[in-house]
Amino acid sequence: MSSTVIRVENLSKQYRLGEIGTGSLAHDVNRWWHRIRGKEDPYSTVGQAKDRLVTGKNRAKSENLDPDYVWVLKDINFDVQQGEILGVIGRNGAGKSTLLKILSRVTAPTGGAVKVKGRIASLLEVGTGFHPDLTGRENVFLNGAILGMTKAEITRKFDEIVHFSGCDQFIDTPVKRYSSGMYVRLAFAVAAHLEPEILILDEVLAVGDAEFQRRCLGKMKDVASGGRTVIFVSHNMTAVSQLCDRAILLRQGQIAAAGDLDRVIREYSGASDSVSQAGWINDGVGYENEILKPLRVAIVSESGRLASLPLRNDEDYWVTIDLQLKVNHPALEIGYALFLEDQQLLFWSFHTDGPESEWPQLKLGFVTLRAPWPKHLLNEGSYRVEFGAALTKARWLFEPGVSSPGFNIEVSGGLSSSPHFNQKRAGILAPVYPWIGGSSR
Repeated sequence: MSSTVIRVENLSKQYRLGEIGTGSLAHDVNRWWHRIRGKEDPYSTVGQAKDRLVTGKNRAKSENLDPDYVWVLKDINFDVQQGEILGVIGRNGAGKSTLLKILSRVTAPTGGAVKVKGRIASLLEVGTGFHPDLTGRENVFLNGAILGMTKAEITRKFDEIVHFSGCDQFIDTPVKRYSSGMYVRLAFAVAAHLEPEILILDEVLAVGDAEFQRRCLGKMKDVASGGRTVIFVSHNMTAVSQLCDRAILLRQGQIAAAGDLDRVIREYSGASDSVSQAGWINDGVGYENEILKPLRVAIVSESGRLASLPLRNDEDYWVTIDLQLKVNHPALEIGYALFLEDQQLLFWSFHTDGPESEWPQLKLGFVTLRAPWPKHLLNEGSYRVEFGAALTKARWLFEPGVSSPGFNIEVSGGLSSSPHFNQKRAGILAPVYPWIGGSSR
């Protein structure tokens, strides 16, 4: 009979916003002296102190909140059983990493309690505990010691750790010369071979090639089958669905859904929303930065009317994107991504895909972009469309699957005029290609 190895009770974590301290003791004392006399902060940005004093404090008082603090986690409760693989999912900023840091005892909670039975090994960041000037061999011993392994234990497992990481050829090379993928391979290999009762992993599959990801999944399954417990955080819903027994969904620091894996993943992907039309409209809450603000993303018919669901495989549609452009940056790319129901990326498309001479001309203010929807391609099923924007080779402004708005669609019908293949087919896609040829002598 399984037993509870982790119990989280009314867990909360609060962080202070903004800069803490001024950089010198004299300035800190001066700031404190002004504060107790009800004066403005002498080291704030011009106009900032007055604005906060008039609006922030009064608003906070009426809402019984302090504008200097934010709750990253609020009243979290759940149990994890021995031998269970628990997935923790949610958008960026939902509180996943903070939760794992509290479980790993990296940081302390503001309120509530965490009860853990067994030794914990955690891989929260790539190369945690690695020294860049030491070789891979030296870092295996260093990192293993930090995680609680004895020298004899590391020596006994050393060959297995190195072979699993795939860094055999470079094990005596300083890790500062490793790629990020090699870094995480070696770091994961050490943590996975610690043989803890509880293994905590945060986005360990975010770096590394497909072979490494398969090794990670296989190793985590082996760990769980041996009666040990795994807590796994990832934005890769395919990996979560293949690996985990159940999941919890965090949203704005609280548990939005928990339990059945498929139901929680659908909730995360937004598939539980009941929509009859293919579109998303900005309600004015969030989704804005210094470059642009998306206003609407939709699939429309040839006439420009919002498409009704389900979509058909054989009809012509357009993806339209309406936005407010604040800065016409030369590296700006705007487009959309299409995901399967489990958040697996099918493809993305940007307005800079074609020859530069054919790119739509962007101007400040209201902008509308259109792209043809892939006709005769999608199989029957559920999909998700998400807005995407980036500065080429610099940074994401809205990263599909991570921090972007979107909507869910259904595709049904129109797969083929053939009497043999007019319903859902096997496979992910269902392209319709006309064939030519015939009998020959």
